Amino acid sequence: MPTAEVLPDGNLAMTGAVFENTARGTLTFQLLPWVYGSFRYAYISDFDDTLPGSLYDRSFDIHVRLRQETEYGPAVGVGLRDFGGTGVYGSEYIVLSKTFADRWKVTGGMGWGRLGERNSFKNPLAVIDDRFETRPENDAGEGGKLSADQWFRGPAALFGGVEYKVNDRLSVLAEYSSDTYSYETSRTGFDADFPMNFGLNYRFENGVNLNAYYMYGSTIGFQLSRAIDPRRKPAGPGGIDEAPPMLQPVDRVAAASWNLPERGGEGLTARDVLRARLESQGLRMVGYRIAGGRASVEVENNRYDAAAQAVGRTARIMANTLPPEIEGFEITLTRNGLPISSVTLARGDLYELEHDLDGSWRTLARSQIRDETEGPDGSVEGAYPHVAYRFGPYARFSFFDPDDPLRYEIGAAFTADYVPRPGILLSGLARLPIFSTLDDTTRVSDSVLPHVRSDWARYAKESDIQINHLTASYLWRPGKDLFARVTAGYLEEMYGGFSAELLWYPSGDQLALGAEINYAKQRDFDMLFGFQDYDIVTGHASAYYDFAGDYRLQVDAGRYLAGDWGATLSLDREFNNGFRIGAFATFTDVSSEEFGEGSFDKGIRFEIPVAWMTGRSTRTKAEQTIRPILRDGGARLQVENRLYDYVREERAGRLVGQWGRFYR
Repeated sequence: MPTAEVLPDGNLAMTGAVFENTARGTLTFQLLPWVYGSFRYAYISDFDDTLPGSLYDRSFDIHVRLRQETEYGPAVGVGLRDFGGTGVYGSEYIVLSKTFADRWKVTGGMGWGRLGERNSFKNPLAVIDDRFETRPENDAGEGGKLSADQWFRGPAALFGGVEYKVNDRLSVLAEYSSDTYSYETSRTGFDADFPMNFGLNYRFENGVNLNAYYMYGSTIGFQLSRAIDPRRKPAGPGGIDEAPPMLQPVDRVAAASWNLPERGGEGLTARDVLRARLESQGLRMVGYRIAGGRASVEVENNRYDAAAQAVGRTARIMANTLPPEIEGFEITLTRNGLPISSVTLARGDLYELEHDLDGSWRTLARSQIRDETEGPDGSVEGAYPHVAYRFGPYARFSFFDPDDPLRYEIGAAFTADYVPRPGILLSGLARLPIFSTLDDTTRVSDSVLPHVRSDWARYAKESDIQINHLTASYLWRPGKDLFARVTAGYLEEMYGGFSAELLWYPSGDQLALGAEINYAKQRDFDMLFGFQDYDIVTGHASAYYDFAGDYRLQVDAGRYLAGDWGATLSLDREFNNGFRIGAFATFTDVSSEEFGEGSFDKGIRFEIPVAWMTGRSTRTKAEQTIRPILRDGGARLQVENRLYDYVREERAGRLVGQWGRFYR
């Protein structure tokens, strides 16, 4: 039964439960301090007479806390369960929870739908409108439709529960359930006649909760759950990186620079020393100038997940290397020769504020962050051409196939990037699957639309060595606050062609606008060099907005791969450490009947910095998108290096948000 409790803001909880012939996995994210959303995946065996005979159900919940608990009053919450799925768990509720004497927690509420079945009574909301008396039949069809015509309608019933906290780890629970499990009772024979449930909850030291239940007088169930705060690293604060370079006293720097060729000596130039020291910190120097007591360097950050940390280390290395008469530093952040932002600061401020408790933010107040359109000038010999490559394992997953809810592919991947001159990028990714169940699926697409995505299984079946992308790109700055990209080649796993994009992204602004046009031709299923007959022109206009509180809204409107027109709405919460959780939904002129199961494209996505998991700085991220089902409506071309995400980490907004890591 629901309670009025919520998680701490920003927390992510994972829950697995099993009893009788049912297993459920639930992912809950605290979107706001007073709102959480959940995604549930449930398995009920022998649910249906048709093959395969079992139900794999996907559903979403939303809970809103209307009132926070106080000394004299309870917390109050309202929620919707399975509000856009098949309706198997469809229900609504109002619930109150109150803690007494720090050990007792009492919950009571009223439910509708599935939570309004046991000892139900006339809906009290009927005093507002007679339509609340009856609940329309579930008409979810293929799922994915909002069942708003059912919300808070029909008979209502009461539920409640009590929890006693024995100590800091153990709790005892009892509840009265208004859910009669009518779906399961009529199809699987599950016995839920007895309304009471009893349980024990044990919280382990690592935060894992284990629950054991005696349910409905007929069965035993178990539940395991764990909540995490994305803002906190699993291994605790800090990391395992080597300490940043300490600032050397000015007189020591002066003594060390006596033999520089710039001063008539015969040692290495300051540029060469600076370049080597930056390389040792994972920073590649691609530009260098000294004029009028100011040193300007252009660097590519290949290590740190926070650009502010890269700026801080660059500044300290410059202070430890360059002659004392150089009093001003300008650090330009670039990616593959594309200039993004510049930070200007005074050398003296680094020394003055290094040991200040609020040194990072006081340094920010004295610095200037601005847009930079001038790229590397060739002053660093050997900076271009540049080659980078990576070889290692990879894993990818497919979820919710009714024959096998979790499919995987594990193998070896080789990635190479070649930059012959600033802004020109030749990039490729090849994969060799070694262990895979993706190619075991026997399901064939029944889509009435062009099969732009729904034939994904054929790509897994018919490919041995996969060329995931092989492209040539040119990225440049056509003007202030403007970024541009053109890309040609094998753009992604299923399509090749041409893509062009323009982005307007003012430095320090929360709003960015972009436009993209593509010509896409479908690739052969072997994912090598051939093409099929299907081709199309697609394009989108995009708007991006960074809200306070780590929220990011994105709207993309235009034409999709199946020729449908519409828009995608995405909302993400991205913390300063780069951990991102979001959801998206696409609505086009394809009807729900044409789309098929799921009614429209939607999903949730995660982007987890590897540094968050390991404690060692790296820009690598683990990404996963989870869709209830992959169909052809609302399918967008996936192009490498889309400009907003490509430059965002080095723009002023993110630099300021992560400036606390300047002295790290």
